Amino acid sequence: MKFAIQWLRSAVFTMQMYLMMLLMGILFAPWAAVSRKGARMACKSYARWVLWTATWMVGIRSEVRGEVPQGEVIVAAKHQSFLDILIIFNALPSARFIMKRELMWTPVIGVYAKRLGCVPVNRGKRGAAITKMVRDVAAENREPGQLVIYPQGTRVAPGAQKPYKIGTAVLYEGLNQPCVPVATNVGVFWPRTGIYRKPGLAVVEFLEPIQPGVERADFMTRLEHEVERRSDALMAAAGFEGPHELSQQH
Repeated sequence: MKFAIQWLRSAVFTMQMYLMMLLMGILFAPWAAVSRKGARMACKSYARWVLWTATWMVGIRSEVRGEVPQGEVIVAAKHQSFLDILIIFNALPSARFIMKRELMWTPVIGVYAKRLGCVPVNRGKRGAAITKMVRDVAAENREPGQLVIYPQGTRVAPGAQKPYKIGTAVLYEGLNQPCVPVATNVGVFWPRTGIYRKPGLAVVEFLEPIQPGVERADFMTRLEHEVERRSDALMAAAGFEGPHELSQQH
C-alpha cells in the first residue's frame, strides 16, 4: 500500500512537472524571445518550481555541496536523471549545456536551449563536433559562463558502468579553462527511466577544480576517479545497495 501511494504521488508530480514546463514556456516566451536573460529566468523559475514541488509531493529534498563555480569553467558532471540537470542549472549563475542535437528540436526545451546558447552535439560524430564547438567558442566571443558536459555522454543508472568519453578532455585542452568535476546520488531517488520517485536527500556536489595544463590521460583518469569515487560515497550514504534496488521500484 505504501509503495502504491508513493507511485501515485510520483505520477501526479510527473504530470504537473511537464504541464508546468509548457505553461512557463509560454508565459516567458515574449521575454525570452528578445533577451537571453529572460530565457535564463524562465529556466531558473522552472527548475526552482520542480525542486520545490518535489519536496512536498514526493519527498525528494535537494542539496548542493562544495564551492559552486562562478566564472568561466567547464563543469563535468555525473548524469543520472533529469533531476541533476535541474539542480546544477539552478546552482550555477550562467550555465549552458552540451546536449544531444535531437533535443534542440523538442518543444519548449529546444527553444530555450537555443536561447541559452546550449551546444548541440551529433552523438555519431561526437569528437569532430566537440572540436568544431571549441573553435566556435573561441571565435564567437560567447557570453561568459559555465559550460556543462556529461563525460559519459548519457544518463547512467546507479551501479551501472559506462566509460568516460574523450570529448571532455578535448574541451579542457581547447578552452584552457579549469574543469570542475561534479558528483551526485540523484539516481537513487529519481531514476533515469520510470515514474516512481523515492523520498530522500538528493545531492549534487561540486568537487575540487582540475586546473588547466594536466596531460590528457592524467586528466581523464583523475576526472573519472574523483567523480565516481565521490558519487559512490554519496549513493552509499543514501542507502543504495545495488542495481537491484532500483529495479524493484518499476
